[in-house]
Amino acid sequence: MKNVILSLDIGTSGCKVLLMDADCHVRTSCVTEYPLYTPEIGWTEQKPEDWWDASCRGIRKVLSDRPDVKIVGIGLSGQMHGMVALDGDRRVVRPAILWNDQRTASQCEEILSLAGGIEGLTSYTNNNMLTGFTAGKILWMKENEPERYQKTEKIVNPKDYIAFQLTDVLSTDVSDASGTGLFDVKNNRFNTDLIALCGLKPDFFAEVRDSSAVIGTVTEKAAALTGIPVGTPVCAGGGDAVLSTVAMGVGDDRTLAVMLGTSGVVSLHTDRFLPNTDGAVQFSRACLPGLYHIMGVTLAAAGSYQWLAQAENTADFRNMDELAAAAKPGSDGLLFLPYLSGERCPVNDPKARGAFIGITSSHTQGDFNRAVLEGVAFSLRQVYEKVRPHDRYRRMILAGGGSKSPLWRQIFADVFGLTVV
Repeated sequence: MKNVILSLDIGTSGCKVLLMDADCHVRTSCVTEYPLYTPEIGWTEQKPEDWWDASCRGIRKVLSDRPDVKIVGIGLSGQMHGMVALDGDRRVVRPAILWNDQRTASQCEEILSLAGGIEGLTSYTNNNMLTGFTAGKILWMKENEPERYQKTEKIVNPKDYIAFQLTDVLSTDVSDASGTGLFDVKNNRFNTDLIALCGLKPDFFAEVRDSSAVIGTVTEKAAALTGIPVGTPVCAGGGDAVLSTVAMGVGDDRTLAVMLGTSGVVSLHTDRFLPNTDGAVQFSRACLPGLYHIMGVTLAAAGSYQWLAQAENTADFRNMDELAAAAKPGSDGLLFLPYLSGERCPVNDPKARGAFIGITSSHTQGDFNRAVLEGVAFSLRQVYEKVRPHDRYRRMILAGGGSKSPLWRQIFADVFGLTVV
């Protein structure tokens, strides 16, 4: 029998389950989808019970694919910031409010005011209060659904709910705790003073563990539903955005990660606590013990190039790159600001808007294409200037759909002055 790790990722569109051996070879995997609910414009919700049902089906599927393996441990990853409210019997009180839900703007402003502004808030948590964070969601439930709030005894994040179903143990890890907006990252604990200022229940949150800590073992009930042997150890795991930095191979303070997907993320690790006084970045405990994780997000990275492709009525990104490569570096003075969906970093402004600047009659389609590639790279360079704690960086690991473009990889190497892998 081959020893394997069973890994679960509770994503926004589905649950991914895979079996990986000690040499990091994926033996099999599957994705089981579940619904996303939008009861009002700007609201996004899911049913935690759907996550668990999909997890059980996915686990049974991969185990039926590979009956020749022995599960020696379970790891967990998941979408961050989602609010799972549980009552005293650990039943779900309401559908989970997700990371991309936008209903909590007024609650975030309220928390910011209660904390004494951005300097006061960062003194509690070392983070700004984003609408994605869990704290605003809890306050929204308190103000808009008081009966559900009164029933709630514990708040956990999505992957923690699955860990509870597997082990009957309520816990969270340092990365997901950091993403609630109520966690004192410096002192590695929930900030009871800020929780009290917000008028929230002081014992809402579960015990915080390192990502690699074993929190419990698979129960008989979970074993019957999944096929996993009773007693299999389960680790705390991590929030997907923080854990992905580890998965990309960033384990030291000389390498940074850039995820060039629809949005763009610059992330890195440091062994030093750094004050985030202007709240421009997201600062959390890392999934690697003893390290901190710093992340800045620009909202329209490869999404900007996708928008341009639609505007040019094409899906041929290779041809777009060829035209851009024929244009001069600097796009003959044409500049692009990639604020198509507002912005989070380096400009924290949901009302920010994108623009082409410096258009002349001599500019070609290739100039426009290249300007978008360069504009995104320079925007992420600005994010890099916000997140980096020193100047010792030697290389960048670039991932995501945009990283498939050789031209864009070269532009990133030029703009950042780093080796791109």
